[in-house]
This record gives sequence, structure tokens and C-alpha cells, in this order.
Amino acid sequence: MVRGKTQMKRIENETSRQVTFSKRRNGLLKKAFELSVLCDAEVALIIFSTRGKLYEFSSSSVNKIVERYQRKVKDLHSLNTKQIQENTQVKEGDDINITKKLEQLEVSKRKLLGDGLDSCPIEELQQIENQLERSLTKVRARKNQLFREQIEKLKEQEKCLLEENRKLKEKQRSLSKQGVLLVGERRPAVEEEEEEEEEEEEVVETELELFIGLPERRMP
Repeated sequence: MVRGKTQMKRIENETSRQVTFSKRRNGLLKKAFELSVLCDAEVALIIFSTRGKLYEFSSSSVNKIVERYQRKVKDLHSLNTKQIQENTQVKEGDDINITKKLEQLEVSKRKLLGDGLDSCPIEELQQIENQLERSLTKVRARKNQLFREQIEKLKEQEKCLLEENRKLKEKQRSLSKQGVLLVGERRPAVEEEEEEEEEEEEVVETELELFIGLPERRMP
């Protein structure tokens, strides 16, 4: 039968708590012994029960292992403190360097805008001029590139519109051949004249059928 997972909380029943303590204490001592033998490790285990009873295991001497542990902790603390100080100094140095670089960039920016040039020697002014010319060349190149891209885009749009116009003209000619009038298109003048003549003939035929005078009596 598979046992359920033990819930990690204090066992309220005192008898059950004592039984569990005894079982797990023995298992822990056994594991510590196996670790020291199999791996040739220095192991020290100290356990105090709820009643204050001491249980311990050590592969050599508990006092020696504890002293070694304290020395190691002290060394680690000193090393961490030294690393923290070094990191703090490096960080402060980086902050100073960043501040200096920011100041240099601000001065360079003002000079590029034409401010603070009175104290600049001829060589520095020449460098600033060359830098501005290079920047201007890059700006013009980028502007020309954008112009070319826009022109190409407009050409593509023009090509699409011309193609659409051509298709509409072909559709119009096809419908005209089939005798279908488009919206806003008039019929040819010859067809309109023929329709008017047909309407006049119908009117004449209707008038000839009229009779003027008294109606004739019809014989029964």
C-alpha cells in the first residue's frame, strides 16, 4: 500500500510526535554515518530533542569540526566583505568615469552648436568643422535615400493606376459592343433618330383610323 505524502507541520499528538522523532533521528544518524564512510567526508551532526536531550554524531571530533566550521565562516565573511568593498570602489570609479564622460559630451555638444568656441585652438576648430561636414554628408545621403524611396513608391502607385485605368477602358469597350450603356453614356445619334421616326409613324397610323361625321347606322 502506497503511503500518502506527509504534511509538513507540527504533529499535535505528543505520542505520535515522539515516535516520529525517534524514527527520523535514527534515519538521519544512519545517513550521516553512511555519508562519512562512503564519501570520506567530515560530518558532524547535533540534535536536541524537545526535552533537551542531546544526540550527536561525528566522523572525527565534534569540537574540531565545529572549530573548522567557524574558521571557514569567518574566512567567507572576510572574503565577502573584501569583495563588497572592491565592488563598491569599482562602482564609485565607474560613476566618476561616467560623470566625466557626460561632462565631455556636454562640452562637445555645445561646441558643435557653436557655443564655447572662444577658447578652442585652430586644430580643435578644424576637427569640429570636419566632424560637422561628415555629419552633413550623412544627413544629405539619408535625405536623398528617402527621396528615392518615395519616388519609387509613387512610380509603383502610378503604374497600378494606369493598369486599373486600362482594365476599365477594356471593360467599357466590351460592354459597348454588347449594347449595354454605362452610367452617364448616351446612345449614338443614329439610333435616337430611328427611334423618333418609328414613334412618328405610329402617330400617323393612329390618326388615319379616326372618322369625321355622323356614325353610320348598321343594319340589324
